[in-house]
Amino acid sequence: MALLRSILFVLIFYPGSVVMVLAALASIPFGQEAIIASSRRWAIWHRWCARWILGIRTRVIGDLPTHGVLYALKHEAMFETIETLVIFHRPVVVMKKELADMFGWGYAARRMGVIPVDREAGAAAMRHMIAAARIAKASNRPIVLFPEGTRVPHGERPELRAGFAGLYKVLGLPVVPIALDSGKIWPKGLVKRPGIVTLKVGETIPPGLPREEAEARVHRAINALND
Repeated sequence: MALLRSILFVLIFYPGSVVMVLAALASIPFGQEAIIASSRRWAIWHRWCARWILGIRTRVIGDLPTHGVLYALKHEAMFETIETLVIFHRPVVVMKKELADMFGWGYAARRMGVIPVDREAGAAAMRHMIAAARIAKASNRPIVLFPEGTRVPHGERPELRAGFAGLYKVLGLPVVPIALDSGKIWPKGLVKRPGIVTLKVGETIPPGLPREEAEARVHRAINALND
């Protein structure tokens, strides 16, 4: 049954996504807010397909500030990269450059304000990310970062990438860490399993802490659901 549901999801979600991407591209002349709204509709479409085809629901434990914060999320599946557009209010998402370079959707994403990061560019990538994040901070939009840099199987605890420390120091924003367990039901590969993806909001970390302390607190909080 899980295999059948997963095949049906692919056959319905992705063709529908083509329509959503075309709508996002068509909204570009109407300004950034129109692109943000179109992208949110695509994320709602994804949530609907996940709920009613795959049997996957989202549960958020805790309160989410709407602006002026840096969100640090665990990353276990593609699921949360799209879900962020529904959960957060007008988020600016830091993502790998390959996604922002995708034909069609990548152009709309850049116009929406995502921050693409070339992980092979070293210091140059860090400078670009910080400059773009400063623009996002000035607009009072929440910034969403996956501080481990890439998705990992549920239960793994890699160290944080340097990008988190750079943003934390330069932006001076409070950090809201979020643990999640999407990898348990949304692993790599075709087959997804029905269930609930839980996002647990951790204690807000104030700006200005020493790097080691801030990283340790974020690392501990985003792995709170690993057990």
